[in-house]
Amino acid sequence: MIELNVNDRPQGVDADPTTPLLYVLRDHLALNGAKFGCGLGQCGACTVMIDGKAAFSCVTPISALTGRKIRTIEGLGTSEKPGPLQQAFIDEQAAQCGYCIAGMIMRAQALLEANASPTEDEIRRHMMPNLCRCGTHMRIIRAVQRAAQAMKSAGGAPSANITSAK
Repeated sequence: MIELNVNDRPQGVDADPTTPLLYVLRDHLALNGAKFGCGLGQCGACTVMIDGKAAFSCVTPISALTGRKIRTIEGLGTSEKPGPLQQAFIDEQAAQCGYCIAGMIMRAQALLEANASPTEDEIRRHMMPNLCRCGTHMRIIRAVQRAAQAMKSAGGAPSANITSAK
């Protein structure tokens, strides 16, 4: 049994320690936001946050995660009450097929928690590891900029505006 902290909830998982986090999230915990894309940590569809940093869950074994904080798209908000970044992606219509969007949002969330006022160039560089085949890159950049502004206007740190789905 491996103990994980996912979206601020303790989770006991009975799985091989070498199992990638992506499979545990989807198959054991029914958290299906992170998607399987390449399985090689090259596309970003599986991106989650581990201790506040963006990470590819398809190449991260669960044995490396004991005592660490894992956050998924489900931990940012709900469909009824999306988090600020999720709402910005909705407002900018940044999703086309939607396959990459959870990973994009998680990578952007990690950026905004580290840098509340990123420049467009900083956003582009930070988002580079995640691929979008539909070509909504400009909308994604605008969504990150919109969320940064909304979070600043709300007067709190990005993480203070997050609504945990519990």
